Amino acid sequence: FVRAQSPLIRRHHPSLADFDILGALGVVDCGDVAGITPGKLREAHPKIEAAAGAILDAGAVPIGIGGDGSVSLPLMRAAAKRYPGLVALHVDSHTDAYPYNPDDPYDASNQFTHAAEEALVDASSTWHVGIRGFTGVPGVLTNADRLGFRVLTTEDLIRRGTAQAMAEFREVVADRPLYLCWDMDVFDPSVAPGVATPAWGGLTAREGIQLMRSLSGLNFVAADFITGSPNHDVQNMAASLCAHMIMEFMVLLAGRFGMLK
Repeated sequence: FVRAQSPLIRRHHPSLADFDILGALGVVDCGDVAGITPGKLREAHPKIEAAAGAILDAGAVPIGIGGDGSVSLPLMRAAAKRYPGLVALHVDSHTDAYPYNPDDPYDASNQFTHAAEEALVDASSTWHVGIRGFTGVPGVLTNADRLGFRVLTTEDLIRRGTAQAMAEFREVVADRPLYLCWDMDVFDPSVAPGVATPAWGGLTAREGIQLMRSLSGLNFVAADFITGSPNHDVQNMAASLCAHMIMEFMVLLAGRFGMLK
């Protein structure tokens, strides 16, 4: 549903990138990963990893768009194989670093648990930003801490200010290869209702855009934008905002590649 809204996002940004951003970056829509059956994660993950790996091997930056947050795991697996020392920035209302049942280990609540245990990312330098709201189980922050992650709640972000908080993250990550995981439920449901796990008290559209723009100059090697849920969307709001945020990320890439004045 994000693809359907993407043609409505214009290609030029007069104050940030006054040129055809998609054309300058050579953006290609690679389509959906073939052969995936919804809900069959063990079968889907190797296919997603292989598809992302092919894009990375071509020298490009893959941008995954998924409904289920579990897709971040195979995408990080692909990036980690090619970029040792990978760090992640996870922007979300949930840590997705929950404990899991060994008999059924994969779902949308634990992709970062696996990323830490598989050493796909440097957990000590990986931040979860925007965490807030109620959870179905206790101890999720404790588990994130056990895995070595840094958690910055929405309250922390508002209190400290986006610029200051992200300046500290910039000092931590420096020029290391960076994976961006942007979960659309970091936004308040009033601006992004079409998400799988809405949580009230989230970012406004303006605050989310400000957060994205504060990441300029960082060494992004892959990204995903996840948790869109078409059945929950209203007037295509979440889909349109997601497409906009992807364009904001592409402006960051254009800056990283020296295309901005």
